[in-house]
Amino acid sequence: MDRILLQDLAVWYRVGVADEERARSQKLLITIAMSHDLSRAGQFDDLRDTIDYDAVSKRVAALGETQQWRLIEKVAADIAEIILSEFGAEAVTVEVKKFILPETRYVSVMVERRRSR
Repeated sequence: MDRILLQDLAVWYRVGVADEERARSQKLLITIAMSHDLSRAGQFDDLRDTIDYDAVSKRVAALGETQQWRLIEKVAADIAEIILSEFGAEAVTVEVKKFILPETRYVSVMVERRRSR
């Protein structure tokens, strides 16, 4: 299956177990790999035959304007559901990177989901 990859999309979300941590938005990096048959897009050069990655990036960025989460696991699951249901991907992998522990470069969670048949 063909894939479209958005690597390290910077978003500002309110996420954290503690109320104090969710009080302010923090920067996360989101990587999304979307599986989709791209053969028609490659043949006919038409946006309707692919997944509009610009629309995906705007949708994912806007998600943080109305929601907050305790866990980055839930963030990743919510994004995966959006990609499958709204953008028609056959499968998706979402990685969420959070910069919370000073002794690490980042902490990340990765989820993989497939569209129900």
